[in-house]
Amino acid sequence: MKSFLKAAAMCSVIAAPLSAAAPLSATAEEEAIDITMIIYASAGVPFFQPLELGANTAAELLNVNLDIQYAQNDVVRQNNIMETALANRVDGMLVEIWDDNAFDEGVCDAIENGTPVVGFNIDDSEGADGNCRLAFVGQNFVDAGYTIGKRMIAEHGLGEGDKVFTPVEYPEAAYAVLRHKGVQSALDEVGAKADLVGVTDRLPEVLTAMTQYLIGNSDIKAIIGLGQQPMMMAQQALDETGMDVPIGGFDVAPEILEGIANGRITATVDQQPYSQGFYSVAQLAHYIRYGLHPADLSTGGSGLIDKSNYETANHLAGKYR
Repeated sequence: MKSFLKAAAMCSVIAAPLSAAAPLSATAEEEAIDITMIIYASAGVPFFQPLELGANTAAELLNVNLDIQYAQNDVVRQNNIMETALANRVDGMLVEIWDDNAFDEGVCDAIENGTPVVGFNIDDSEGADGNCRLAFVGQNFVDAGYTIGKRMIAEHGLGEGDKVFTPVEYPEAAYAVLRHKGVQSALDEVGAKADLVGVTDRLPEVLTAMTQYLIGNSDIKAIIGLGQQPMMMAQQALDETGMDVPIGGFDVAPEILEGIANGRITATVDQQPYSQGFYSVAQLAHYIRYGLHPADLSTGGSGLIDKSNYETANHLAGKYR
């Protein structure tokens, strides 16, 4: 890790002479850059702890004043944060585009007025065709959903007429819609059906919502959690109802890796939030300082963590994974 961080720091030193592009604002290397990062959820959600660590690590390396704000799952609040950041003349913004329409105008206005915007973690479902953001750092949700769906089919014999419970924090969010699309695409190949259910991102409420669903749907054949919170609660929800069905899904947390170790969770997709935080800050900082245009960066989707490889991530869960 130390070698990696030193290499990243050196990149910021050598990037200027290698680039033919003129810096956007001719920001001196010793002058700090002001960047606002907007996380769509509330403060303290476990998934975002590695992401914030990565973002703050890059900010420290690259002389960035990073202001992390939380939209609390409210599109109006997020737009207000964006407007305030622009009024304060920040050098750039990092945003989660978790709604396909709500942030289009704000992002486009920012870029048109000279404030670059990079998306992270959640992108418009149409990518660059749906939003003006300069680049996106995160997961391909459809591919990831298809991957975990195929794994669950292969390992647990899901087939014609089977129903799969796919709980997610916020079913209307772009990541939920696209992950569900990928899972359903895999299930369509065998005639099974995914039932998308919103359970919020507050763990006690997640457990209650999942338990209630299971009580009323004892015929499900598997759980594929489309977010970290339902994956963290899936084993306990099954215990509450006395059910025993296979579990698969998304993201990494100590509870999820413990489930993989004990065999109750088959596999999980690691979207590497630390990388999402680190590289979104690094790319935007290099664009502001040197004019190096940011690029879309996939941080995971095809690779799964399962019993064969979970130990690699186990001691880093909750920090770097």
